[in-house]
Amino acid sequence: MARERAWRACPLSDRSRLVAVTRGEAIANVELDASGTRLVASVTIEAVNELGIAEGSAVTAIVKASDVILAVDN
Repeated sequence: MARERAWRACPLSDRSRLVAVTRGEAIANVELDASGTRLVASVTIEAVNELGIAEGSAVTAIVKASDVILAVDN
């Protein structure tokens, strides 16, 4: 519930579909389709693994300044 309030209060947040994950040594580039808008975020491999996200996953993209925070429903 607190997580839902947080993302709804954010200046830009949207339910998104994860289109691609390109993994490197420590960082992954995550490409999202946010209602037709392409977003790309660099996140740690650890975050990708902990969130359990992969191509096709539904995520919430929270954009604040230059940061994008990803969340998944559990």
